[in-house]
Amino acid sequence: MKIAIWIVLLTLLPAVAAAAERPEWAFGPEQAAPPRPDDGKPKQVPGSSKSYTQGQIDDPMNPPDWFPDEHPPMPRVVAHGNGTTVRACISCHLSTGHGHPENSRLPGATAAYLGRQIADFRSGARAGVATTMINIAKGMTEDEIRAASEYFAGLKVMRWTTVAETEIVPKTYYRGHRRLPLAAGGSESIGNRITEEPQAPARHPLRDPHSGNISYVPVGSIARGEALVATGGAGKTITCAICHGPALRGIGDVPGIGGQSPLTVARQLYYMQTGERNGAMAALMKAVVEKLSVDDILAISAYVASRDP
Repeated sequence: MKIAIWIVLLTLLPAVAAAAERPEWAFGPEQAAPPRPDDGKPKQVPGSSKSYTQGQIDDPMNPPDWFPDEHPPMPRVVAHGNGTTVRACISCHLSTGHGHPENSRLPGATAAYLGRQIADFRSGARAGVATTMINIAKGMTEDEIRAASEYFAGLKVMRWTTVAETEIVPKTYYRGHRRLPLAAGGSESIGNRITEEPQAPARHPLRDPHSGNISYVPVGSIARGEALVATGGAGKTITCAICHGPALRGIGDVPGIGGQSPLTVARQLYYMQTGERNGAMAALMKAVVEKLSVDDILAISAYVASRDP
């Protein structure tokens, strides 16, 4: 009798789907970028009076601040790291906090949320392939975490990634974790993936905070993603607006996700599904992600990225 009761109870539990196939287009190869040659000549970006050599631009402890008048005073850890184990925050996330496809946009989240993410990196609750961020988090003091979180939470969210549906995309290669167009040009079918690359490739190695990215997504993926995000797809997931707000700009400590890089969105959905991203707030996403396929992740990422930030 007891066995029969347990069988009935188990049939009432929600089915837990297997993790989606890892979307390699969202991760890229796990490799370091080779150093760029430095010819010693000063480099500039449009609209800035500053100049830096390529060696200065690539210095992780002293990266360029091309437009110092466009943001509040930077805490030392944001501008220069700690000189040893903690690199400057803007070496990856840029002075605007919007960064590159391999790291997250920080504005649009509260300081409390950002501080918790650093704590999760430090504790191991956020694992995945974020080795660099884990090591940085472990090297930061509490005062540095607070200062960096408050700085980036106070910045404005802007449109950094333009989304375009297409069947054909430029041929690209990876430099480190970043996809860049081939110098020889050429095009190919997008297939079942999302590709994101700099809108102005020549300004990309300069860490220009005025030069964003373009994300190419398969034709029809935005509409499919909208159906999942807005309605839950007949039980496939849960509507995003419940937590992230009707415009996906966040509610309280739940961050805004509209206009975020689709690669960032895809990675986080996958990590939450596999358990590689844990923590208190990640637990709230379990029911959202458990039934998603890789096609669902692609569609949701395309739609969320296409929304206004």
